[in-house]
Amino acid sequence: MNHRFTLSIFTMEINGMPTVALQAKRHKDAESLCEQDRLRTDLSTLTSNGSPLWDASAIMKVRLATPAEAVLSRQATQSTEPSDDINVVYLVVLDG
Repeated sequence: MNHRFTLSIFTMEINGMPTVALQAKRHKDAESLCEQDRLRTDLSTLTSNGSPLWDASAIMKVRLATPAEAVLSRQATQSTEPSDDINVVYLVVLDG
C-alpha cells in the first residue's frame, strides 16, 4: 500500500451502533469500502448478542472515528503487517 497520504480512521455505524472501524484516505473511500459485497457478506454472517451485524434493511452511516474508536483501531492493527487488504476492527463483541 502506498502510504504517501495519511490514512484516517472511520467508523461504520449500523442502525446507529458503532460497529466497524477502518482506515481510508478520504470519507468517500471509506464509504466505498463499506459498500463492498465482501464486507457486507461478512457483516451479515457475523453476530453480536445473537443478531447479525447487518441485514439488507439496516441503515449504514460512515463518519470519522471518535478518539476512543481510533485508539481501539490503532491498538488492534498495531501488530499486523502492512497490506493492501482492508483492516477492519469490530467495535462490538462478536458471538462465538
